[in-house]
Amino acid sequence: MPAVGHGAAFFDLDKTVIAKSSALAFGRPFYRDGLITRRDVVKAAYAQLIFKIGGADDQQMIRTRDYLAELCKGWKVEQVRQIVNETLHDLIDPYIYAEAVELIEHHQAVGRDIVLVSASGEEMVRPIGELLGVTHIIATRMVVEAGRYSGEIEFYAGGPHKVAAVKEMAAAQGYDLAESYAYSDSISDAPLLESVGHPTAVNPDRALRRVAAEQGWPVLAFRHPIPLRRRLRDRPAVPVAAAAIGVGVGVAIGLAWYGRHRRSRPGGLEASRAL
Repeated sequence: MPAVGHGAAFFDLDKTVIAKSSALAFGRPFYRDGLITRRDVVKAAYAQLIFKIGGADDQQMIRTRDYLAELCKGWKVEQVRQIVNETLHDLIDPYIYAEAVELIEHHQAVGRDIVLVSASGEEMVRPIGELLGVTHIIATRMVVEAGRYSGEIEFYAGGPHKVAAVKEMAAAQGYDLAESYAYSDSISDAPLLESVGHPTAVNPDRALRRVAAEQGWPVLAFRHPIPLRRRLRDRPAVPVAAAAIGVGVGVAIGLAWYGRHRRSRPGGLEASRAL
């Protein structure tokens, strides 16, 4: 039974909870298992560069999304899931921000549900959520036919679709969005941040930093990726600054959103907020 009137905490994934693109991280094992070619690997490397320095607009994202959704057509869903599960600890665990883990744990301690909200594929986002002890996710879903990806997208968890999914989940779970929190690094998630009562920009790109300043939103800088297993073994972790803190599947869907309006971040401004 949902706790009506209680808030939740919605976290973007890439560069908010983890220090890299969750989807691009799986490029090497996808190549190793023959799902993508050397040419695709080169494109992935270029996409990673763009991901770091920013520069892709909406039209570029749409074209790349559609092309790479087609790229994964025919892939076996179970094979993709197996690759993700086998490589998760090596490719994702070391890049989880200690500050994000502390913030997630704080929200959980006061009774808020945590929701990972990402344009990456569900086949990647869900295992990452499980790694963090998070069961609620909103992620991109591909159409599956006879155990293989059809090359079509069932649901794209980006832009306005992401906000609509958050509102739908809030209605189903009884979350009060006015009492909820949201965290993201990208200007593309400004509508998500605006939809809750407690928005926070984390490692914001230039455009989101400007909006955060205009709106008076807190800004956090997460700087300490550290393996979750080591954190759990060696508590306390690095001090934090918060509470004070598949293609659509793997490379295919991830590359599709590598642009997501990333722009290089100027250093400096940090803020923390007691929850």
